[in-house]
Amino acid sequence: MATLHRWSAQLVDASAERTLSWDWYPGRIPDNAILGESAYIETTYSFTLFRSTDPAGLRFGKAASSYLGTMFDVGPQGRVTVGDYTLLHGVRFICEKSIAVGSYTLISWNVVLMDSYRLPFDAARRREILRHVPEADGRTIANASDARPISIGDNVWIGFDCCILPGVSIGDGAIIGARSVVTADVEPYTIVAGNPARFIRTINADIPRAE
Repeated sequence: MATLHRWSAQLVDASAERTLSWDWYPGRIPDNAILGESAYIETTYSFTLFRSTDPAGLRFGKAASSYLGTMFDVGPQGRVTVGDYTLLHGVRFICEKSIAVGSYTLISWNVVLMDSYRLPFDAARRREILRHVPEADGRTIANASDARPISIGDNVWIGFDCCILPGVSIGDGAIIGARSVVTADVEPYTIVAGNPARFIRTINADIPRAE
């Protein structure tokens, strides 16, 4: 069965429909999603909120995998990059500018990566924006918050139910404990956990780098 689900960028690019033969959802891969050899996308439902107009709104690395529940919620100017052999299991990308994930990285289920809060902290401004949602196309909320890029290195492991907030950089080899809220940069080869995430300890950095 796994063989039937194997899929490469070459196969999709050869198809005008850019669909997935095993997909339960009647969608398609966006034209500006660039997918590496042997990359795997479980369902095109992951792109229902993908609105990027960037020529490379998504770069998905060689043999990278995206499983059910992953959602690319990417605004018009947003760009998401996912490295080689990285595994996404039900990850939500909220991207208005840039979210970059390195190679050989594992991101567990229900993780949220957000480079923007989309709504302002000021209650009066939020109220005004929400009043216009019923009139908006698709009842969507236009971004009204400054976006700050997120960067996640190689060989990173992010546990389930984590939230990575705008502007955060996570160094190579770091581990983020489950249900953590990461509000500040994480040094390479360290473990952090908690809300807000705090330093726990360093770990062995003797790991081959991704090529």
